[in-house]
Amino acid sequence: MTDKEEIKKPKKQCATVLGYPISIFFIVVNEFCERFSYYGMRAVLVLYFKYFLKWDDDFATTIYHTFVALCYLTPILGAIVADSWLGKFKTIVYLSIVYALGQVVMAVSAIHDITDANRDGTPDNMGFHIALSMVGLLLIALGTGGIKPCVAAFGGDQFADDQEKQRSTFFSIFYLSINAGSLLSTIITPMLRAQECGIHSQQKCYPLAFGVPAALMVVALIVFIIGSGMYNKTAPQGNILVKVCKCIGFAIKNRYRHRSSQYPKRVHWMDWAEEKYDKLLIAQVKMVLKVLFLYIPLPMFWALFDQQGSRWTLQATTMDGNFGALVIQPDQMQTVNPILILILVPIMDSVIYPLISKCKLNFTPLKRMTVGMFFAALAFVAAALVQMQIDKTLPTFPSSTEGQVKFLNVVNRTLDVQAGTNEFTLEPYTANNDYLTFDQTFDLNLGPGISYPISLQDGNRSTRVIIQDGDVPRTLFFNDMKSKPEDGANAIRFFNSYNSTVNITVGKLDYEAIVYNNMSVYANVPQGNAHFKIVNDAGVECIYSQELGFGSSYTLLILPNFTFGEYCHQGIKQVLDIEPNTFHMAWQIPQYFLMTAGEVVFSVTGLEFSYSQAPSNMKSVLQAGWLLTVAVGNIIVLIVAEAAKLPDQWAEYILFASLLVLVCIIFAIMAYFYTYTDPAKIEAEFSRNEPEDKKRKSLEMSRKDSLEQSKERRESSDSSSDEDECKQTKI
Repeated sequence: MTDKEEIKKPKKQCATVLGYPISIFFIVVNEFCERFSYYGMRAVLVLYFKYFLKWDDDFATTIYHTFVALCYLTPILGAIVADSWLGKFKTIVYLSIVYALGQVVMAVSAIHDITDANRDGTPDNMGFHIALSMVGLLLIALGTGGIKPCVAAFGGDQFADDQEKQRSTFFSIFYLSINAGSLLSTIITPMLRAQECGIHSQQKCYPLAFGVPAALMVVALIVFIIGSGMYNKTAPQGNILVKVCKCIGFAIKNRYRHRSSQYPKRVHWMDWAEEKYDKLLIAQVKMVLKVLFLYIPLPMFWALFDQQGSRWTLQATTMDGNFGALVIQPDQMQTVNPILILILVPIMDSVIYPLISKCKLNFTPLKRMTVGMFFAALAFVAAALVQMQIDKTLPTFPSSTEGQVKFLNVVNRTLDVQAGTNEFTLEPYTANNDYLTFDQTFDLNLGPGISYPISLQDGNRSTRVIIQDGDVPRTLFFNDMKSKPEDGANAIRFFNSYNSTVNITVGKLDYEAIVYNNMSVYANVPQGNAHFKIVNDAGVECIYSQELGFGSSYTLLILPNFTFGEYCHQGIKQVLDIEPNTFHMAWQIPQYFLMTAGEVVFSVTGLEFSYSQAPSNMKSVLQAGWLLTVAVGNIIVLIVAEAAKLPDQWAEYILFASLLVLVCIIFAIMAYFYTYTDPAKIEAEFSRNEPEDKKRKSLEMSRKDSLEQSKERRESSDSSSDEDECKQTKI
């Protein structure tokens, strides 16, 4: 159907169920699936950057917030396309196809086997996966942002003018579906990611974590299209945002043309648009600009709020997620936010606000928003305090200009070791407790006449295993972990000092055969009770069990006196390389509580205030402005994360909290001088004055016409006289 045909088509009355159009059920299901798709993908995104693409925390945070900013910039484009060109239905369908394609591309980009030619579990062509990821995220940002302003409005179009009550109920159900999709996806998607999958090697299942949201987006698209024949499809009627921008642009241009002092000043700079636009539109634009001016400080709140999915998730990777029988993944902590929203919104509306009202306190919307910003600042102070405690439990890794080394003695006698200026004693089959740090070559002395230089690579962490080589000891070199194990897993390796080759498996992980006096590679073993199966060449086996926490690293030493059988565990000794995470994830709950309380007080009140202060036909303009503040907030995170370069994460949290407190003070001052308006009353006054204005304009036009006619008669008379004079002159 062409747009012209759509314009001619009258609005039809759809079939109803319990007084509601059947079409809205397709729209609600579509929204649930779409929100599940978006929030599910976003929940695991920063960990995908960190652990799959191997980006550092700062760069992962930068790309994450760039993506979120794009998601909140594209709604303006979607609204213009829908209202001025395609209409809401076609815009939703076309951009949903783009959206679903982007989700599929993201799922494909996470399949490590595509470029893993040597089947070691690590992609050989990381650039290919990065390129696919960026294309996928760009398509998703265009799709999710483009349909964001269309779906709710399209649902509202399904109701007749006399169905105001049903329309209100629909919007409540609609936003409930958003929260339900968000909550379920942030619980389920991290669980899918925690699974292990792969064709040749088993890795964290990012393809499944992205694939399920992709499937839900395809379902959303199919469901929406199925209801096509039941929808009321209104034709594009022009976008009010474009009209507002043109009005503002003309006022600025006209004011600039009349900047000379010879022109009289006008009360408001928007009054310079009166030559082209009617006074009602100008008055409406003034009201919108008044609210948009208050929006200027608001992006700072979103700069803090959206870090729940980036910095706070990364913070959780260094914490203990053991909740008894329940093990929480770092990205699952984000579910605290939607859960608390469902709890706090009714409490605020039914208890807190009425109680404040009874206390005769004038808790205006702008004051509420100020309090919400302050809560968010407190949340980041709480996050900084948590980070300080985490930092106490983290190991100190070498800088780029130094190296670290640990010594492990597998000689069956005590050794007096001197490494540089460090002197210590190593008992048999033990290691020194702490890594030694050197910024240059040092001399290692293992006894009289046994001394040789050791060189360390800058930024390297290693273990020197001291073995017996004939009559004298010597060292073997092995690289150690230079960072915490990925995703709260435990990096486990074995050193075989048993005089036989052994094969070791744990779950689906298979260590390669470990020969005598050799070290295996690290394997990431999940939290819990790990059972290691050790088998010799003859097929005799031993089951060694060890309880593992989060984020630890061990070297398990198979002793020379190791024996297979019931007591084989006595022949294995643990050497701790990295301490497990000991600070519990539950300590993040206070910061989530403060941030969610701030969101409820700030965001809900902000939208309510904005709509109450906006003209009836310009709600969408303020919606676009509100979404723009979210985008700018994420851009602020990019700037601070890249420019600040603070050495400690807790210091960055304090910086953000301080900036928000400063902005909060500025906003409080702006709010103090703000005068509340009643747009309906102002519009009604213009409606009453409109007939008089039209009558006055009609009289002015009539007077102008009569003056022009008189002028024409005079000119005609003058012309006749001139002709007579010409004739007389010629004669």
